[in-house]
Amino acid sequence: MYTKEEVKQLKKEFWEGFGLYCSQIPALKRRKSKFMLYNTKMKGVELKFDATRDGAFVILEINHHDTAKRFELYEKFESYKLIIEKNFPEGLIWNFAYVRECGTEVCRIYTAKTGIDIHRRIQWMEFYKFMANEMLKLEKAFRIVKEAIED
Repeated sequence: MYTKEEVKQLKKEFWEGFGLYCSQIPALKRRKSKFMLYNTKMKGVELKFDATRDGAFVILEINHHDTAKRFELYEKFESYKLIIEKNFPEGLIWNFAYVRECGTEVCRIYTAKTGIDIHRRIQWMEFYKFMANEMLKLEKAFRIVKEAIED
């Protein structure tokens, strides 16, 4: 069992390690910033990583504060499901009513690798490989459908 401070330090080391891992990926070396994440240029849409004791997650989150607009955006993404999931042979998880730990409801489209635990340093490379590869695929899918969704 870790103390709060130890967990904080562990997560800091994890994300620093992920940054180092990503700096070695040829596809990311020439980019100004490694991943798009919050810079989608689409209001209420963000790409995110999460690493927990339950596994690794690569997420497209629709968190628009206006519920109607959030659902409208989700439905637009859903209408391009075949295109978005093209490079995800096992599909993605589509959840229009995901509740974050803080209690906020958002829409999420994501992929997960379960059975790995952020507290096990020996598994970090599994996290890193999964997260980097899946985010590159999710960013690519997002870019393909973004323009059509904005219209």
